[in-house]
Amino acid sequence: MQQMRAEYAQTAQNIRREFSKGDSLRDAGLSRPADVAWENDISYGKYGKWNLLDIYYPKGTQGVLPTIISVHGGAWVYGTKEVYQYYCCSLAQHGFTVVNFNYRLAPEDPFPASLEDINQVFLWVKEHGKEHHIDTTCLFAVGDSAGAQLCSQYMAMLVNPEFAALYDFVIPEITVRAVALNCGRYDMAKRFRGEDEEKFWAYFHGDPQKFLPLVDTMSYLNAKFPPAFIMTACHDFLREEAEPMKQALETLGVEAEYHLYGSEDKKEIGHVFHCNIRLEEAKKCNDEECAFFARHIK
Repeated sequence: MQQMRAEYAQTAQNIRREFSKGDSLRDAGLSRPADVAWENDISYGKYGKWNLLDIYYPKGTQGVLPTIISVHGGAWVYGTKEVYQYYCCSLAQHGFTVVNFNYRLAPEDPFPASLEDINQVFLWVKEHGKEHHIDTTCLFAVGDSAGAQLCSQYMAMLVNPEFAALYDFVIPEITVRAVALNCGRYDMAKRFRGEDEEKFWAYFHGDPQKFLPLVDTMSYLNAKFPPAFIMTACHDFLREEAEPMKQALETLGVEAEYHLYGSEDKKEIGHVFHCNIRLEEAKKCNDEECAFFARHIK
């Protein structure tokens, strides 16, 4: 087992190196927009740098604004708020306050550490949000890739006490008005059976079968799940995940929009393309997601 965990750790390092290189190239030369104000490195929990969040909002904001909470992706082993700062600033330019945060990563902190941290962010928002231009009565959430899996799972936990009861942390009484799920993985039970991808094993500390019942979100969806904007791209390797999620929600009577971006000849419109704010297709996607949220403000 010790050797296996060393192999998972090496896999995580390889993913981090590869993803970091791509994200650095994507964001090279970008700077935070002049029309967005920000608050950096606010502690929301007890785990040091992994429990820090940033808050962005239009410069000159007085009072509170409708608020988007962003759950970053990264195969459960990679990602920081710094990697998502430009994307989150672009959402703030649509008239929202945006919360962008770090959470603990596998394999150093395997499941359910990331979920515990997401829950702690929502607890912090409920208690302190109004001090930071956050309208705690008008919350939205976005997540991409592994972040979309985490986001969809946490949304289900918020609205399904039976699912929440599987965990030993206290979930706040809070309402999310709508959610955007971007290039995500959703049916964990279906996808993890028989798969040998090391990052999945690293997330579950080498024993996915033990924990799969705790992440079987599809079995706990209900009619109270927030209205959902579900997007993917022609060259998203998780493309096949999006439409079944949309259909599952619609079967329950939940409002769900499916969006497919790009085309076969646009290979740059792939997995989590929306984070590359230089792309016109990313701008279109993010505009449409914010418009979807705006329709649910009142």
